Parts: sequence; C-alpha cells; structure tokens
Amino acid sequence: MNIIIADDDALIREGLKIILGSQPDFNIAGTADNGNEAVCLCEKHKIDIALMDIRMPKCDGLTAAEKMIQKGLCRPLMLSTFDEKEFIIRALKIGVCGYILKSTPTEGILSAVRTVYNGGTVFEEDILSYIREKLVREQGGGAVFDLLTDRELEIVKLIAEGMSNQQIAEKLYLSNGTVRNYISVILEKTGLGHRTQIAVKYLKG
Repeated sequence: MNIIIADDDALIREGLKIILGSQPDFNIAGTADNGNEAVCLCEKHKIDIALMDIRMPKCDGLTAAEKMIQKGLCRPLMLSTFDEKEFIIRALKIGVCGYILKSTPTEGILSAVRTVYNGGTVFEEDILSYIREKLVREQGGGAVFDLLTDRELEIVKLIAEGMSNQQIAEKLYLSNGTVRNYISVILEKTGLGHRTQIAVKYLKG
C-alpha cells in the first residue's frame, strides 16, 4: 500500500517513516510538513493511506483530510494527542477513517494502518467514550448521532424506516458489503449494540 506521512515535527515524521517503512507491505510515497503538501502528494501519486497530524501550519490535518475525502484521493488516518479533544468531533463529522493517539504503541499504529487500508475504521475506545459522554451531558441522549457523517445519518434514517441492508444498498446505489461497513461504523461511533437499537434511538431522539 502507498502511504504518505504528514507532521510538522521532523522527528515524528522521520520516526514514523522508519517504523512504517520497515514493513514489506508498506511503501512510503512521500512526507509533508503541512496539510497543503499532503493534499498535493495525494493528487500527484496514487495514495492509499494518509497518516496525518492535526496541528500543522498553512493547512491543518483535518482541513486537508476533508479535501482528500471530498476528492476521493485516499483514506485519511489522524494521529494526534488526547489533549486535542476539540478536534475529535470535527474529525468524526468529516468522516476520517481513524483517529489514534501518538502514544499508541508501534504495533497498534501498524494494525490501524492495515485496518484502514482494508476498509475498516479505527477509533480508540477512550476517545469515543469521551465524546459520547460529552455529547450526552451537553445536549441530551439523542446527541450521539452528532458524531455521524451525512451519509451515515442517511443510513440511520433508512434503518429507522425499516429498510433492510439490501433495500438500503439499492436505494443508495451501494453494495451490501458497503452498507454493512457503514452500519458497523455507526454502531462503533454511537456505542449501540445492533441495528434495532439504532432505529429505536433515532426515533426516540
């Protein structure tokens, strides 16, 4: 897989390059020290994963990630610190493929990159727990859906209307597998156990 690394800290950038570059299935296609450079790299090369810091000059990581998603350039994976809690909701709303901490062990970072490459999402449970509690505390029980992207919320509404995965797939011109992936992400973000709870929570909210 082709990966780019974006971080304004040269030591972190080079450290990640060594860690990821040591894997036979990883190819480091380039590095950047700001979001604009990261987007340009994705436009010039076929990039699978962009591993990006959030706080960067000229263009921050989340703004760059949003551009990458809108243009279909790659799958962004954010690497940040838990002190940057104010960015987490924005990251989830943008639809990034993962948000992991810089304190994550090496094996955890490698696993996260592979998971995102294979179509999954990675959000550390303490991050999601913090956001769920914050939203419920500040806005009420139905606020867990504030974590969802527009597409995910659209699927929630269709689930609440009683549609099956197949019906949702046909309506939105998606594959069954893609719909299942979306539902898995929705369950992960909301902390709900199954699709029936999604419908009930939405209708109550």
